[in-house]
Amino acid sequence: MAKLQFEDLPRAMEQVLERLESIENELKEVRENLQPKVPEELMTRHEVADFFKVTLSTIWKWSKNGNLTYYGVGNRVYYKRSETEKAMIKIN
Repeated sequence: MAKLQFEDLPRAMEQVLERLESIENELKEVRENLQPKVPEELMTRHEVADFFKVTLSTIWKWSKNGNLTYYGVGNRVYYKRSETEKAMIKIN
């Protein structure tokens, strides 16, 4: 950085303030566009069956037929709530 003379201070301060304003505007834009990631809610087979008011065997059939997307961890099966709600189709 070059040595500043006393006479250069007003212009240097203007440049610093302009840069600071630019950074503030960028930060404001990032805040406006940033969507916090909401954790995906997972549902068990029982919760999905209660949601649709059907039996577990129906949930199993829908899963095997590809009507419902399911995920597994160990011996457990989970369904994403958003995908489960999207699985419903409009009639009429």
